[in-house]
Amino acid sequence: MQLFYNPNIDNTTKQFAFPKEDSRHIVKVLRKQLGDILHITNGKGYLLKAEIAVAEQKNCMVNIIEATLQKPSNYKLHLAVAPTKMNDRYEWFLEKATEIGVTSITPIFCDHSERKTVKIERFEKIIQSAMKQSLSCYYPTLNQPIAFKDYITKVFSGQLFIAHCEETDKKSLKSQLSTNNEVTILIGPEGDFSVKEIEKAIQNKFIPVTLSDTRLRTETAAIVACHSVAFVNE
Repeated sequence: MQLFYNPNIDNTTKQFAFPKEDSRHIVKVLRKQLGDILHITNGKGYLLKAEIAVAEQKNCMVNIIEATLQKPSNYKLHLAVAPTKMNDRYEWFLEKATEIGVTSITPIFCDHSERKTVKIERFEKIIQSAMKQSLSCYYPTLNQPIAFKDYITKVFSGQLFIAHCEETDKKSLKSQLSTNNEVTILIGPEGDFSVKEIEKAIQNKFIPVTLSDTRLRTETAAIVACHSVAFVNE
């Protein structure tokens, strides 16, 4: 099954016209014809089964014949991850975290961050592609980048963790996770969080954790954290 995405449809939609780019892809590339079945999600949980009513390269129109709500995860995972020096590493993280089942992502700029700018539009495209590839009907929220000092002052709920490499007392993330919960995990840049940032996080009730016996790259740490939460909730 190939999944298409459009946020402007829901379970009450009866007919839908694809944008020109999608129409061309469906008719010219995929060679879909009148009467063929397509599957569409709005990224909010709904999977819509649609039949092609008009098969034109500039205007592919479908009639919605069935709408089902995909069961949501029994947990919510928010990852606040510092952008990596090499952009492709962060993009890899976005792709894999979306496939595993992250709820939302916030790029955070830290004291030791080497990258201070990101391309949100490109990140969105990567997330969208990963969602469709994994046949998920839930589109993870990508929040605007924010400085760590501003992010840490927000109001949080659920379990709160900060993963860092300082030689201090830390718990194993897996030993601390509970099921059916909301979880927020902070992952720092290549140079790790600063001591001041770690102290500030602890003051705001974040629990210091370790993810592995070895030192992990930023993007690897984020994926390990993501998988750990998913695994505990299976």
